[in-house]
Amino acid sequence: MTSESQLIHHANQLYEKGWMAGTSGNLSVRTEDGFRITPSGKHKGELSVADLVLLPSSGVLPSDSPHRPSAEISLHQTIYRNCPDARAVYHVHTVEATVVSEWARAGSLELPPLEMLKGFGWRGGDPLPVFPVFSNHADVRDIAADLESFFRRKREFLLPGFLIRLHGLTVWGDSPAAAFKHVELFDFLFRFMVLSRTVSS
Repeated sequence: MTSESQLIHHANQLYEKGWMAGTSGNLSVRTEDGFRITPSGKHKGELSVADLVLLPSSGVLPSDSPHRPSAEISLHQTIYRNCPDARAVYHVHTVEATVVSEWARAGSLELPPLEMLKGFGWRGGDPLPVFPVFSNHADVRDIAADLESFFRRKREFLLPGFLIRLHGLTVWGDSPAAAFKHVELFDFLFRFMVLSRTVSS
């Protein structure tokens, strides 16, 4: 199965989970000449490979492209530019990710020391990694600018993802399968956090 076909399969799965409701969310895979991304305004449970929009390395969308790329395209560009190993970027809108994004302090979220963190290479006893949470600007390019600044300061993310406040979760991986796994792992962490607060209250 090609990377593009895997992306389409994942788009359908993520839609079925309720994480890409309506036409929300966007997925992309890196190609030899740039990356292909899901189109804007199309139902993510009904996509085909032909619907994917190619954005060349030049960053200029071909004039004959039949679809508009996702509005979050600048986030994908920023990640691919700063993460050479990233082969796929997935942006989803889960309820729990949206809820916990409001719990951030000083631009970061404290994660619980759960077994699921080992899926990112964390070992029990190690300091817990910081999970960044960015402000949600009306213009996504402003979010991308904040992300670029973070990359310049930190040089690397301790975990392959971040939250946008009251917006959604963005992850990346060295393959579509890895990106999908990261979405699942983060969702487990966020659901645990929400349920823990509910039970304790």
